[in-house]
Amino acid sequence: MKNHFAELKNLFLVNADNNQLSIIIKRIIFSVIILLVLWIFSSLIRRVIESKIKDVKNRYQWRKVINYITYILMFIFIGRIWLEGVHSLATFLGLVSAGIAIALKDVLTNLAGWIFIISRRPFEVGDRVEIDGSKGDVIDQRIYAFSILEIGNWVSGDRSTGRIIHIPNGKIFNKALANYDKGFKYIWNEIPILVTFESDWKKAKKVLLDIANQHSDVTSKNVERQIKRAARKFMIYYRNLTPIVYTDIKDSGILLTIRYLCETRKKRGSREKIQEAILDEFDKHNDIKFAYPTTRFYKESE
Repeated sequence: MKNHFAELKNLFLVNADNNQLSIIIKRIIFSVIILLVLWIFSSLIRRVIESKIKDVKNRYQWRKVINYITYILMFIFIGRIWLEGVHSLATFLGLVSAGIAIALKDVLTNLAGWIFIISRRPFEVGDRVEIDGSKGDVIDQRIYAFSILEIGNWVSGDRSTGRIIHIPNGKIFNKALANYDKGFKYIWNEIPILVTFESDWKKAKKVLLDIANQHSDVTSKNVERQIKRAARKFMIYYRNLTPIVYTDIKDSGILLTIRYLCETRKKRGSREKIQEAILDEFDKHNDIKFAYPTTRFYKESE
């Protein structure tokens, strides 16, 4: 009798194991089928987008939307397959949440950063940003990181270096972010000009101010309109929006600094125009000379 009961018990355990294995195999097969169907679906939609939408930015945004929809559908369908039979989802999540929080801390932080970026929009694709010492134009946004086309570094004048930098989304929470295009689309630029002590610095100052006003592409009306729009969200206020020239006394001469507003992406071009105009204009005046570090010697007998 005992032997017969033991045989029935072993047979039941073997059948239970076989049933459990078959369930796992079925779930794997269904998961692979769902992944394949979603991949074919997203590929077809992307082909239609590539053929119908010619604008690069709109085409990129639609591709990202399709990717997000695909990920969401994948999570829902595959999650239902593997969570089938779990009576208490809260209990199941409670058992695994502690381990996930520790093992996937950086991943979850980057995911939370992505949610913050798409909801609050501190920047968008195409904006020029600087974060954690890296500066460039945002060219891609993903769930765990965003990419920028680097500017500056060893290249002067905020020009592109050609490198692509991938920045984890989690840095948005603990690093300062500067956006050159969000809210107020102008920046203050300064050009220092050093003239000798013997130069007519008052004339030089007037010449520099005339050049700055002449070559400034930013009009006061455009700037005031931008400030009014930005002031609805940020505390931005400027009293003087026109170019100005400051005077400082240095060891080698008198430093005249031009300060003017320019568009973010026209900083290098405006600086070149103004400096070329300064070279041409100073060449017309014999009483204005550029200064440079010099050393003077005096004899005590003289």
